[in-house]
Amino acid sequence: MPIIVNLDVMMAKRKISLNELAGRINLTPANLSILKTGKAKAIRFSTLEAICKELDCQPGDILEYRNE
Repeated sequence: MPIIVNLDVMMAKRKISLNELAGRINLTPANLSILKTGKAKAIRFSTLEAICKELDCQPGDILEYRNE
């Protein structure tokens, strides 16, 4: 898949755990894990906005396009 999810990189840079971020953005740890591992097929803009707000980053810091 040419869309790469770099959520784990941003979480490591901000030193925040999956469970802590999930609690802050009101998402289950299981659903956040699916997103983090790149297995998600879609993401709501509201979820992306909440993640960016908590991690103080831009959507492009989390999502990346690579031409295969």
